Amino acid sequence: MSDTDSFIDEVTEEVRRDRLFLMLKRYGWIGGVAVALIVGGAAYREYDRAQTQAAAEQLGDQMIAALDSDDSAARAEALSQITAGSAGGDTVLKLLQAGALADAGERHAAIAALNAIGGNGDVPLIYRHIATFKALGLQQDSLPAADRRIQFEALAQPGAPLDLLAREQLALIDIEEGKTEEAISKLRDIINAATVTSDLQDRASQVIVALGGSLQPETGSDG
Repeated sequence: MSDTDSFIDEVTEEVRRDRLFLMLKRYGWIGGVAVALIVGGAAYREYDRAQTQAAAEQLGDQMIAALDSDDSAARAEALSQITAGSAGGDTVLKLLQAGALADAGERHAAIAALNAIGGNGDVPLIYRHIATFKALGLQQDSLPAADRRIQFEALAQPGAPLDLLAREQLALIDIEEGKTEEAISKLRDIINAATVTSDLQDRASQVIVALGGSLQPETGSDG
């Protein structure tokens, strides 16, 4: 039986090879096309990546050239002549334009540009928050404290990109409204936050000291 089984296996294997050879003769071109598509797809991806990188470098060079002027109005005008080829590049370009407009004294135009970014749901969250934060900064003397507080509270949600910076602004609004203890409490929380930067920590500490507070909450004594 073992010899018979071995013979059958050999015949079966031979038939399989014959069928495979026949299929390769008949349909081998499909494999060639598949290989061509794979190679072509990889080449296109590399080409597309190179094109994207070249476009980003060109945009960066144009931005640097536009920002090279010492005149704010000239910078704003030069930036307005640049066209970005991607959504991300366009957002960065508009943020730079808004900054140049603000430096040139065109505050209303800068605020409008920043608010347009902040209200665009297609823009990544970090850019929206940066734009809103900058717009609020430009309206410090014109927007009521209550309105600024509402918007900064929206930026100060846990895990938000500008959480701690927004909380710092809320503390400053507290000071503006005479709520010294609330301001000191917020600033202490900022100092003790895990993600606080050294610069922000130093600023918060200096404000607490200037307000006559201590860096750590005072503990009551038993008596």
